Amino acid sequence: MDLEKVLAQLRTELRNLDAAILSLERIQQRAGRRGRPPAWLANLKNQQHPRGGKKHDHANPSNPPEP
Repeated sequence: MDLEKVLAQLRTELRNLDAAILSLERIQQRAGRRGRPPAWLANLKNQQHPRGGKKHDHANPSNPPEP
């Protein structure tokens, strides 16, 4: 196995990883600062802090919520 080829491949992989890390860091800096939160995050927050009101068992189809 040619050591120079291995080193060249490793350097290429290092550049690719550095670019990927930089992209993810930029995304992280912008995340959550503007616009509406993703639906999964909003649902998570609603589940943690439920508002008052009628409680419904949505998992039980025999007990549908009232309109």
